[in-house]
Amino acid sequence: MSQMPQPTALSKCPSCEEPLESGDRFCGACGYDLSAVPAPPDDHPTLTMNGAVPLPAEEAAEVDWPVVSQPESAESRPTVHLPTDLPGTDSGGTPLPTDAPLPPSGSPASAAAGVRFDRPPEPDEYPLQAPDPRVAADPPAPAEGAKVCVACRSGRVDPDGYCENCGHAQPRERDHMEQESGPLAAVSDRGLRHHRNEDAFAVGQCLLPDGAPALVAIVCDGVSSATRPDAASLAASREAGESLLASLPRGTHPQQAMHEAIIAASHAVNSLAEEPATAREHAPHQNAPACTLVGSVVTPTLLVVGWVGDSRAYWIPVDRSSPPARLTEDDSWAAQMVAAGLMSEAEAYADERAHAITGWLGADAYELEPHTASFKPDRPGVVVVCTDGLWNYAESAGEMAEVVPPDAALRPLHSAQVLVGHALDGGGHDNVTVAVVPFPAPPQGAVSG
Repeated sequence: MSQMPQPTALSKCPSCEEPLESGDRFCGACGYDLSAVPAPPDDHPTLTMNGAVPLPAEEAAEVDWPVVSQPESAESRPTVHLPTDLPGTDSGGTPLPTDAPLPPSGSPASAAAGVRFDRPPEPDEYPLQAPDPRVAADPPAPAEGAKVCVACRSGRVDPDGYCENCGHAQPRERDHMEQESGPLAAVSDRGLRHHRNEDAFAVGQCLLPDGAPALVAIVCDGVSSATRPDAASLAASREAGESLLASLPRGTHPQQAMHEAIIAASHAVNSLAEEPATAREHAPHQNAPACTLVGSVVTPTLLVVGWVGDSRAYWIPVDRSSPPARLTEDDSWAAQMVAAGLMSEAEAYADERAHAITGWLGADAYELEPHTASFKPDRPGVVVVCTDGLWNYAESAGEMAEVVPPDAALRPLHSAQVLVGHALDGGGHDNVTVAVVPFPAPPQGAVSG
């Protein structure tokens, strides 16, 4: 039985040095014809390299060295043979053309005469595998009610927070929040230094049993040293707001309703700490979520505030004919030092321990002591309900009054935006949240029940 001639076994391709396997007839990388490789000689002469001893003079004289022919005259040049002068075949066995014209002198190809130039020209730019969605002619329109991408303004945002059209990651919803509810409004911002917004708020309006309007604002500040402070503030603000809007229409006194709302918010935050024992085993360093709370209820004749922690409420009269006032007292180390007469207010709040709170909402709170207070202002004004991310830059009532716009009662959302901007301009070291509530509450016709 006849057999095909087998090429000499090689370990790598003589052309591209790609490793070969036994039985390969062509190189898998460059297509080199391995059957054209000449058989190795029987002997393997050693080449002299790096200081090898040359041949003795008498042996070298006996070698028939080739002699280079001299030109017939000084003007004539020796004959030069080009690679194209020699017959040959390409790697596929096809004879190479012998009469192909040489490329123009000076071109890059002229330096490599004998190389084939019959390849198709390569394009300057290679097309993408898919068209760029940002410049798509007709991007798909998002469904009605779906969130639209902030980058391309046309793609729908998927549940993971990425645009389905351009793939752009969307900013987190809580990084900046604004809400206007009738005559009151609130704004919350992440600030310039924190990686997330751990504040939250709830605003709303309802009708009392006698038909009088009531305005509700709750602001919460997550305790950064606790686990999931953002979840704590969100749960507390929602629960307190819902509790007030449910109890006030039933005839509960606003101050009692505020007390009950703080208790309900505390239970909501405590429930966040109820997790399986297995979760504690995998994350023993976690502690209970916690937050502070401050809230306000405004009716046509009454102003009620409630708080736990160091978030504050300020009273700013519209005409500024009477002095503004701070309506809350901080549950903090600084406030305790001032109340005990151990330090002045300036000294206490200059201390690095000033913002260490002594009261908060959370499962590990020492004791829940909701604070509430009622006021009957004799003139129109606004209530500024805020976290320390704002009052750090306008601490006293007088400083806060200077920042609040004169038309705050008529433009609460604009005023809240101005106050947040003041904190950001001051450095924005913390999350900033503020609600602006006008007093007295507007007439019944301006409030929807």
